[in-house]
Amino acid sequence: MPVYSSLTHALAEALVDVLWFVEGSDDDQMDPDDAVKIMEGVAHLASELSSEQRNELIELLGTMAAAETDPARHEFLEGLPEGFGLHEDGV
Repeated sequence: MPVYSSLTHALAEALVDVLWFVEGSDDDQMDPDDAVKIMEGVAHLASELSSEQRNELIELLGTMAAAETDPARHEFLEGLPEGFGLHEDGV
């Protein structure tokens, strides 16, 4: 069992695992409408984060991407900040 540097890191890892599952699920594994609801819910949550919280999550995702050995999951991690609107306009 991995040891995380913070609760935030542990929760970010758990969130990424859920999103990775949803993203990779076939229609017979998960209803597409439910998948969209989950992704939209996370995007909404991300839009409610403060600038400091967004920056912390972006940094965590970057750390996770750098440590990821699976190329597909690495690409997924790198795309999450933009995909969920974590970058403020002009950043």
